[in-house]
Amino acid sequence: MFLALGIFAVLGYLLGSVNFAVLVAKKHGVDILKAGSGNPGATNVKRVLGKGPGNLVFALDALKGFVGTGLPYLFLKVDLGLPAADAQVLFLAGVAGFVGTLLGHCFSCFLGFKGGKGVASTIGGLLVLLPIPIVIGAAIWGLVFALSRYVSLASIALGVSLPLSCWLLPLATSLKFGPAEFWFAAALAAFNVWTHRSNLGRLLAGTENRFEKKA
Repeated sequence: MFLALGIFAVLGYLLGSVNFAVLVAKKHGVDILKAGSGNPGATNVKRVLGKGPGNLVFALDALKGFVGTGLPYLFLKVDLGLPAADAQVLFLAGVAGFVGTLLGHCFSCFLGFKGGKGVASTIGGLLVLLPIPIVIGAAIWGLVFALSRYVSLASIALGVSLPLSCWLLPLATSLKFGPAEFWFAAALAAFNVWTHRSNLGRLLAGTENRFEKKA
């Protein structure tokens, strides 16, 4: 089992290391590592190249997270013929693929172990692992962004909402989340805050870039 988890993590890492921000920007004749904030992610592409390329990178990164996380489910249920595999084994396998994909996106072996913040890939992966909490988180992201126009602040709010949803939803609904789901969501929230530590510094200093509404 540990060998299988390692294989899924490595496959996820290699997939996650493919940076669509760099590829899409290159198609437009731009080195995204040297443009804007220099971050190879959807937000910087959107800021430098516009809404179309930025949204395309976001969609591709989300798809990357979905595929990297979903592959273990496909292999365990179909290719390896394990219809009786319990939910815990499948969840752990999905987490291995998810973590590998997220680490690949944030620390790409093709970019000298640099990368994006992983928000879109996180959303894609969590649509497999924690679909309802991430839908709630996406709604919170939209609300915070609409009110503040700060992508970073909205992304941090999304991350923090995940363990809160896993904790509060069972109290108010029939949904059930075990300790594994809660602590996974909590670790993810902490990782999300850590990857946005420079943005937090700029937010506190009042120098963070904001998307201004266009007339």
